[in-house]
Amino acid sequence: MIKYIIKRLVNYVIMLFVAISMTYFLASAFMDPRSNYMARNPRPPEASIDRSLDLANINDKTSVFVRYFNWLKGIVTEWDWGLSPDQEPVGPAVASRISASVQLVTISTILSIIIGVSLGVYTAIRQYKWQDRALNALSTLFLVTPAAVLGLLIVLGAIAINNATGTRIFYVTGLHSYEGGNIGLSILDFLQHIILPTLVLTAIGYVNYHLTQRTYLLDTMNADYVRTARAKGLTLNQAIRKHALRTSLIPTTTNIAFSIASIFTGAVITETVFAINGLGRYFVTTINDNDINGAVCIAAFSGVCTLAGALLADILAAWLDPRIRLN
Repeated sequence: MIKYIIKRLVNYVIMLFVAISMTYFLASAFMDPRSNYMARNPRPPEASIDRSLDLANINDKTSVFVRYFNWLKGIVTEWDWGLSPDQEPVGPAVASRISASVQLVTISTILSIIIGVSLGVYTAIRQYKWQDRALNALSTLFLVTPAAVLGLLIVLGAIAINNATGTRIFYVTGLHSYEGGNIGLSILDFLQHIILPTLVLTAIGYVNYHLTQRTYLLDTMNADYVRTARAKGLTLNQAIRKHALRTSLIPTTTNIAFSIASIFTGAVITETVFAINGLGRYFVTTINDNDINGAVCIAAFSGVCTLAGALLADILAAWLDPRIRLN
């Protein structure tokens, strides 16, 4: 198993390096940081523009290969991801956004997986019964509801609760407002901020796990080896628990693992509704600002998340399926 993990890890590290390098060249080709300065009124002198672009290592007058090797050298030797066009360090900016995104999505991701997979199993066992139809209808409703609309409805509901009780139970913006040293009050403050965006992200996120796990389990329940287990005297629940469920979880774990990157960068609308400076909003900002180094840094983080998820999926698949371990 260890040899298998090391082999996969080496392959993923090579893939990550190639992907990040390609992203750098693509960002350099399609983004135009010089236009940020050219659009100013009054326009800065050409020499001043070149100087600013040189400091950030994004001057289009310099060969892209020279810029790439300078950028790569800074990362390898100093872990320096460069500067944005306005001369702000990219690394600390991305790190702070990652911290905000981790706080935002961790709880909702865990809840989405637990709720989604549990409902998928529950509804598959009760196929076409009223529980299955009701829960599928609810999931379909959340599936077609835009995140902005759902977020706005939850915000309005929270404001109504605050007004009705005469106290601020929920905060509708940010992640923190308490600046004191009391740990209990700090946790309470965080919970007051995180509950609403967690509800939005959980409602949006669990749907995919629910519907896919239901489909996977239904396919597995009709497999020959499950029918054979039923013929040997096992009840339906026993056959599902001992045979069908384990196999149906393999594609679900892969789906979960590969969604890690999108969880961080895909919460743009929720971050906007609740005014949270997370990674998704920052990624949009880097594109709008022609921030080559910032966009590549976020892409690198997404690549790490994706390949970490792929490695986790390989490990879980090997744990769930003995045939993979034997191979």
